[in-house]
Amino acid sequence: MIGILGGMGTQAGLDFCNKLAILYRGKIDQDYPLFLLYNKSNIPGRPESIGIHTGKLSRKISNKKNKQKYLSVLKSLIYGCDLLKKSNCKFIVIPCNTAHYWYDDLKKKVNLPIINMPKEVFMYAKKRCRKNSSIGLLATEGTLKTGVYNKFFDKNYNLVFPNNSIQIKSVNKAIKLVKMGKVKLANKAIKPAINYLIKKRCKKIILGCTELPIAIFAYKPFKTIKSSKIFLDPNLILANSAMKKYNNR
Repeated sequence: MIGILGGMGTQAGLDFCNKLAILYRGKIDQDYPLFLLYNKSNIPGRPESIGIHTGKLSRKISNKKNKQKYLSVLKSLIYGCDLLKKSNCKFIVIPCNTAHYWYDDLKKKVNLPIINMPKEVFMYAKKRCRKNSSIGLLATEGTLKTGVYNKFFDKNYNLVFPNNSIQIKSVNKAIKLVKMGKVKLANKAIKPAINYLIKKRCKKIILGCTELPIAIFAYKPFKTIKSSKIFLDPNLILANSAMKKYNNR
């Protein structure tokens, strides 16, 4: 059974489950994959809990407040993973990009495989993107700041981010609107950021916050999402990776 640690945010977790079900639709109920979603929406805010880029507790965190925030999120993530393990899940996916800042320490504490979303996106991109090409990244400020995508992409690609003004007025706004359920407004809000990256000659754009595919593909048929030539949807990529592991169990 696939364990899904969701709630970061709730719409993003449901979007992942929906994509998992549509991609691997069965003819009867029993043909669908077994999965358990723990919508742990009370995990402290990830972007707000990032003080500095540490990545590992073994490195020195700048002050007690930052360390407490880091540990608070880590503790909550561990609790969620442990619950999924007790429910007989064989591995875990986390449909939240920013949460992967805690991935290394989480993996040490949880005795169950956890698929790394940014790594899966990188492996997917390697097969479809020319080496040393420019790839856009739309994400939370926390994801950008901690470099969870740079860790995998920098050796092979040039990651391009929106400037600070567009990040605040377009990307951050769109993410917030999706969390509020205002998807149509989010779709409008994110367009300046997309146009900015296209002007920067990005042939591919990573939707590095799981709220963003909801904003960009609002009310569009699933085949449009699946066949997109410019957008890399981490939730979609993660769903495929999860099913590959599920089928090989």
